Amino acid sequence: MKITKLESIFVKPRWHFLKVYTDEGIVGYGEPIVEGKARTVAAAIQEMSGYLIGQDPRRIEHHWQVLYRGSFYRGGPVLTSAISGIEQALWDIKGKWLGVPVYELLGGAVRDRIRVYAHAHGSTTEEFVASAKAKVAEGFTAIKTGFDGPVRIVDTPAFLDACEEKIATVRAALPRHVDIAVDLHGRFSPAMAIRVAKQLEPYQLMFIEEPCLPENVDTMVTIARSTSTPIATGERLFTKWGFREVLEKQAASVLQPDICHCGGIMEAKKIAAMAEVYYAAVAPHNPLGPISLAAGLQVDACIPNFLCQEQVSLGEGYIKDPFKVVDGYIELPKKPGLGIELDEEALRDKADDGSWESPLWFHKDDGSFGEW
Repeated sequence: MKITKLESIFVKPRWHFLKVYTDEGIVGYGEPIVEGKARTVAAAIQEMSGYLIGQDPRRIEHHWQVLYRGSFYRGGPVLTSAISGIEQALWDIKGKWLGVPVYELLGGAVRDRIRVYAHAHGSTTEEFVASAKAKVAEGFTAIKTGFDGPVRIVDTPAFLDACEEKIATVRAALPRHVDIAVDLHGRFSPAMAIRVAKQLEPYQLMFIEEPCLPENVDTMVTIARSTSTPIATGERLFTKWGFREVLEKQAASVLQPDICHCGGIMEAKKIAAMAEVYYAAVAPHNPLGPISLAAGLQVDACIPNFLCQEQVSLGEGYIKDPFKVVDGYIELPKKPGLGIELDEEALRDKADDGSWESPLWFHKDDGSFGEW
């Protein structure tokens, strides 16, 4: 079997799908993306295609090593995300060729169904509570939210009180079996993250995500040791090397590798194995499309330290057989490869040029840049 073509498909709202074709008619799907830089990733994939076309797609680890190590400059969001989507597609091809789900090739399933969480939104606390209740009514048993920004390096007591009021209100409105996670999105300084974590401790959050930016691991260690709430991070970390120091210094107890950024399915499996040594949980990051979710589910199925899977789309209008959430879980995928097939006809109405840009935030008081 040989790879014959790599095709990028940009679709709304901001997604980049990859199709890898073979001379035996098997097509593999991947979702390589850097949010706001989809066309840059697509260009990287086309550069990599010079090596890939003509290769046997089943030699997944070999191709990963060549693509990652062969360009001299390694890692980073663009190159690693390009490799991630390619690697997903190669696993999809191999699973289809063998007639089994990908997780069967990674040691087999360790669970029968996979817990997922949803996002709740709203411009007011009342709207957020209504959104959270709606998600629970749909069957979700875990939700995630965040706080409005930008956040000052040292913000006011009023800001902290508003953060607490939001979480206190939704915690009182939801059943106790429903978990709540909070994403600080790297918007908070370490000092502010410590303050808000302290104020939110009574509400027993599932985790606080990205309490500060990930570049300085020691600052996250300080935050983690200041609170009993589990700290989560990982969406902006790449490959096993990016997670090493986080684990060694125990800066987080929940790792969030993004299967579309971290290096792909096998790399996420390796990261999970590293986390297992430190008794850390894994909750794969996924604010993207149904191919990303499908890849995440394959990892979730076969790692023992899985916590919960993020999702924003179950695939309606994108794949032929969308995923279904029942009592907060998705059943173990049974179809070969990633277990999905794109709905090509529906995708025609969602065609995009890949030009989505990350929002830019500025502080109102002085016009300086604020983290989104």
